Amino acid sequence: MNQNSDFIAFARPSIGIEEEAAVLQVLRSGWLTTGKVARAFEEEFAAYVGARRALAVNSATSGLHLALEALGIGPGAKVATSSYTFASDAAVIRHLGAEAAFCDISKDDYNIDPERLDELLAGDPTIRAVIPTHVGGMPCKMREILEIARRRGVAVVEDCAHGFPLKLPEGFAGTLGDAGFYSFYATKTITTGEGGMVVARDARAVKRMETMRLHGFDRAAWDRYTSKDASWRYDVVEAGFKYNLPDLLAAVGREQLKKAELFLGQRRAIARRYLEAFEGDPRLENPPSHPAHTWHLFSLRIRPEALAIGRDEFADRLQAAGIGVSVHFIPIHTMSYWAKRYSLKPDCLPEAYGKFSRSISLPIWQGMTERQVDRVIEAVLDVAQGAAS
Repeated sequence: MNQNSDFIAFARPSIGIEEEAAVLQVLRSGWLTTGKVARAFEEEFAAYVGARRALAVNSATSGLHLALEALGIGPGAKVATSSYTFASDAAVIRHLGAEAAFCDISKDDYNIDPERLDELLAGDPTIRAVIPTHVGGMPCKMREILEIARRRGVAVVEDCAHGFPLKLPEGFAGTLGDAGFYSFYATKTITTGEGGMVVARDARAVKRMETMRLHGFDRAAWDRYTSKDASWRYDVVEAGFKYNLPDLLAAVGREQLKKAELFLGQRRAIARRYLEAFEGDPRLENPPSHPAHTWHLFSLRIRPEALAIGRDEFADRLQAAGIGVSVHFIPIHTMSYWAKRYSLKPDCLPEAYGKFSRSISLPIWQGMTERQVDRVIEAVLDVAQGAAS
């Protein structure tokens, strides 16, 4: 445990008495796993984002696996994805027997570059899908990506692990392509501790995901134990997975969903403070902003040419000052498994590697006090001043 009692954590969930009461109600109900509460959460979430149907899952990774499988991704196929995202996106592609095709990110943000994506798709007809990630809550250039995907005949599966509740003029992120998935991990804007949601445009894909989510059963499991009229018989129609979200966690998610706009507003207020504080500092570079940005992350960049220390030392000094930080992201293509599999060098995706080497993610979470935000700002400016070259 950190001995600094004033340590500001990189992320903390915001849990209130409403979540506690909802969990207690499930505990007393006699039914803890997937049932009526999870189904209510699905319906409420689908209504919120405007989806035909939403399926609650035990992680965003599970949601991606279900979505790609339902869209027919398998051996012999490739899926284009950014290297500047969490490792699970590429891992799921391999779980399905397909291969990852890494695309570099844009010069002006952390998201997949549409122009480079078009070039990648043009040169490889085996690419069947693309996964655009709304990194940190910054929206991808979805109009361009969707137009390219339609023209090239590939599916689009939006990675909204950082994006909820990201709303664009065209609609909510996650509902714009063929499928989309969301994360409710403990650091996200709304949380169930572990968990996620997946949506899809095509009714057949939704049905496929629903079947595959729970062992390939031909029916829901919970009513076999809770209704005197339900039959104990069931059939397994596919070799499915175990990806369902239990009522115990869904109860937390339902209460968190009610607070999504409140939480979003608090994150945006903190981001504004940071942006104003660091704007114009010759040693620092603010992350890209957007009116719809959900600010899951605030990834500040240092300017190495103006500092006597690098990113790693800068982060270490912030940690020593009692500020919890992280780095988003270590590019997937630099990880040993992927580098060896595809014979990749770190600088083969120069934008992703360059931004990684300069980026530090600062604390940004609902519930941060004004004093905590002030302390983060003071610490960053003190380190920058003390390390000026």
